[in-house]
Amino acid sequence: MMTPNLHYLELQDSYLFFHIAKKTAAYLEAHPDRRLYRLGIGDVTQPLCPAVIEALHAAVDDQAAQATFHGYMPECGAPFLREAIAAHYAGRGVTLDADEVFVSSGASDELGDLLDLFGPGKTVLIPEPAYPAYVDANVMAGNKIVHLTTGRQSGFLPSPPWEKQADVVYLCSPNNPTGAVLSRAQLQQWVHYANETGAVILFDAAYEAFIAEDGVPHSIFEIEGARTCAIEVCSLSKTAGFTGTRCGYTVIPHELKRGGAQLHSMWVRNRTTKTNGISYILQRGAAAVFTPEGQRQIHETLAVYKQNAAVLMAALDAAGLWYTGGRNAPYLWVACPDGLDSWAFFDRLLHEIQVVGTPGAGFGACGEGYLRFTTFGDPADTAEAARRIETLLRH
Repeated sequence: MMTPNLHYLELQDSYLFFHIAKKTAAYLEAHPDRRLYRLGIGDVTQPLCPAVIEALHAAVDDQAAQATFHGYMPECGAPFLREAIAAHYAGRGVTLDADEVFVSSGASDELGDLLDLFGPGKTVLIPEPAYPAYVDANVMAGNKIVHLTTGRQSGFLPSPPWEKQADVVYLCSPNNPTGAVLSRAQLQQWVHYANETGAVILFDAAYEAFIAEDGVPHSIFEIEGARTCAIEVCSLSKTAGFTGTRCGYTVIPHELKRGGAQLHSMWVRNRTTKTNGISYILQRGAAAVFTPEGQRQIHETLAVYKQNAAVLMAALDAAGLWYTGGRNAPYLWVACPDGLDSWAFFDRLLHEIQVVGTPGAGFGACGEGYLRFTTFGDPADTAEAARRIETLLRH
């Protein structure tokens, strides 16, 4: 008799956003005249920029003519997009070969799929609080998870645990959910740890476009030694509003080898076996992001979310609440006041001022006592939510 992957039975119920939806639905049913101000789900609200829309329309027209029609695309990505991404990195002083860039359907897919490179039974280090999919993907893969907890004293920034060995390390900077950002020196420590221990870093750079401070790395490949120990996973979801359009990219250097095998060539074989590539239309839209006009336009949109962050930070400062994030990230990680736990604070905001956040307990045990706010909301709604938070909590 066939036995399925029983590791799925080890998964904890994904209750977080289901529970949030259940609570908000019950509240609205009891109070149909009320409006909610949602700062919970990290989905974008601003439309795709004009350069992307124009490129998508042009690509659709290409598919209507024999001379410009495209069928299957290269599984690892169209050369025009891989070259555009490599040129974007070069503008930041990072040299990549275009074939080191792999076009994907988004960071979430890649962060799980990349586990194919390592096989089951590996030891995986996950700093927490963490994006829940990191944990779930490794449970499904049958890996041993080592939870590296962080806290307020360190600003929720993880340091390498030299006493613990790992095969794979997940790092996310700017971080989801905490908004904390690793400095160049801190990231250099992680690169040193990985090279010394033989670990491979999966670096989630989905939010790098929100970094505002000079000197804060946008890419792990700005760090000396990273090409022999790191894979970088990026997304256009938050950078360019592609949450519903789906396109991202992964960088695997040629120098990255483990056990005598080159992970780059292994990933080429994986993609050419398991995928048929990303559609021509979407890749044309993605390429427009990296044009001068596309960059100007997406940064205009990013400025909307950064202003949302400034409005929320001003309200939290006025209320005297401790938080991380916001300055270089689209999330704020807020300490619950008055000794409340995460869900109690969630309930208070929902019932008293109709503001919805995300309880930190859903991101790991060390997230208890915190709440995550997103800056991706409508600006008017964000301003009203901020006003309500300040009025409620200001002493």
